[in-house]
Amino acid sequence: MSRWHVVRVPAPLRWGSLPNEGVLGVQDLPGAVARIGLRPGDPVFVRPDGVVDPELLDFVRSKEFRNLEWESKRNYATDIRILLEFLSSRGLSWKEATEQDLADFRDWRCRAPENPERIGGSKWNREAAAFTKLFRWGKVYPLPVDVSRREDRAADSVSSRVSWLTPRTWGLWSDVGLRGHTRAGVAAPGWESRTEIRNTSFVQLLLSSGLRRQEGGSLLTLELPTQRLRHGRYLHGRIAGAVTRSKNTRTFYASVDSVGQVEAYVESERAWAVQRAQEQGTYDRLPMMRLITKVSRGLKPKVEWMDAAGVVGGQELSLLGWRERQWLFLEGPDGPEPAWLWLTEQGLPMDPDRWNGVFRAANLRCEEVLLTEEERKVERRFRLAEVQGKTPYATPHSARHSMALFMLILLNELFESRYGLTRKDRRDFALLFGDPWWLVKTLLGHADVETTKRHYLAPVAHMQLESILAAAENNDEGQDAEDLDGVFARLARETAGIQDIDSLLEAAS
Repeated sequence: MSRWHVVRVPAPLRWGSLPNEGVLGVQDLPGAVARIGLRPGDPVFVRPDGVVDPELLDFVRSKEFRNLEWESKRNYATDIRILLEFLSSRGLSWKEATEQDLADFRDWRCRAPENPERIGGSKWNREAAAFTKLFRWGKVYPLPVDVSRREDRAADSVSSRVSWLTPRTWGLWSDVGLRGHTRAGVAAPGWESRTEIRNTSFVQLLLSSGLRRQEGGSLLTLELPTQRLRHGRYLHGRIAGAVTRSKNTRTFYASVDSVGQVEAYVESERAWAVQRAQEQGTYDRLPMMRLITKVSRGLKPKVEWMDAAGVVGGQELSLLGWRERQWLFLEGPDGPEPAWLWLTEQGLPMDPDRWNGVFRAANLRCEEVLLTEEERKVERRFRLAEVQGKTPYATPHSARHSMALFMLILLNELFESRYGLTRKDRRDFALLFGDPWWLVKTLLGHADVETTKRHYLAPVAHMQLESILAAAENNDEGQDAEDLDGVFARLARETAGIQDIDSLLEAAS
C-alpha cells in the first residue's frame, strides 16, 4: 500500500465535541497540538502505515512552510501528498528522490497518455514550487527539481483559468442551482434550501463588487457598505488588507441592490441562525470569543474587545486576518452574536473555502436539471463538448472574472456611444481619468493594468472591442442600438470561454 493521507489542524471553533476520555490517549488534543507548534490549517502527513511522518511534521512547523498563506499551505500539502504516493510506489522516501524520479513523475503528471487526469503547465509549476521548497528544506542535493531552473518549469503555463458567465447566464445558474428552479422557471416540488438567501446574496455581492472569495467571505457585519455614491446606484466600502492577496487595504464598490440582498439575509436567515445558536448555548461553549466593546472610525478603523477571561485587546480592522475575525462578537439584544457576516445553519462563522462546496452543489444541480439522464451517466471529464455546453458552470472566482468583463464592456459602451466621444476626446479622457482597462484594474485591486489584460481579459483584448461595440450603435438605416445583452450574446458567439444563456439553450434544444 502506498496511500498517504493529509489531515489538517482545525480552527479553534471547529474541533467539535471531544470525548472526555481524550483521543488516542491525549486528554486535551487541541492543547497538545498547539504545544508542538501546529497552527490551524497546518497539514499533518500520515504515512501508509498510519503513523504521522515526523520529518514532514518538522517541515510543516518550519519557517519556510509556516509563513505561507492558508490557501498555499493547503495546495502545497495536496501536491506533496501526490508525490509521496508516487515515490512510495517505488519503495522510496522523499529524501531518496532523484532527478530521474522527478522527471518520471512529471512525465506521468503532464504527458503520459495512460494518465486520464493529466495536468497543465500552471498546475505543474505550482507543484514544482512545493517540491522545491520541501527538498531545499530537507537539504536533498542535488535538487531533484528546482522551479528556478528553466528546464523544470512548464513552457505552456497559463497564469489563470478564466471563466466568464454573462449576466443572463448568472441568472439561470442562480435560479436553477441555488433556488431550485426547474426548466420551466418555477421552484421544483419539494425543493427546500435553508440557506438560499445567504447563498444568492453572496453570489450577487461578488458579481457586483468583483471581490475574491476570501475577501467577500471574510466581511464583518460592521463592514457592509453604507456610503452611497453621488447618484445612489452604488455603495462603497473598505476591504481589509489582511484578507486580500496583495495585503493592501482598498475601496470596493457594490450595487445598492446587492447590498440590499445581503441586508435581507442579515434580517432573516442569519437572524434565525443566531437565535437558534443562542437558545442552544452554542456561543457559550466556544473556546475563543472576543466581545467588541468599541469600534473607532477614521482612516484606520480599530476594534477593541474583551475576551472571556476579561483580557482587553484591540487591533486595526485592516490588520485582522480572517481567522481572527471569526472570534469577534457583538452584543446583540439577546446576547453575543458573531460579527462575521456569513454564518452556517448552526450560527457559526462560515470558512471562506466552504463557498466552493456551495458552488459545486449548484453546478451539480444545474447538470441534474439541464442534462438528460443518459448524458449525466457519462463521467464529467469524458463528456463531449456539446454536452458540457448545455449547462452553466461557475466558481467563486467566475464572479470576479464576469464582473471584470461586464465593467469593461459597459465602460467601453459608455465611452463609445453614450458620450459620443471622438478618438481625440477618448484620448484626453484617458489621460485625465484612465481608460476602461485602468478603471477595471482599479476595481479589481490589481497593481498593474497588464495583469488585468493578461490574466483576466486576454481573449477579449485581441478582439478589438472598439470594432465590436461599434456594431452596437445605430447603423445607417437607423435601427435601434443593440443592448448590453445583445453585445454579450454576440461576444459569446465570437469568443471561446464565455458562457451565455442563448448558446446553452440552443445546445439543450
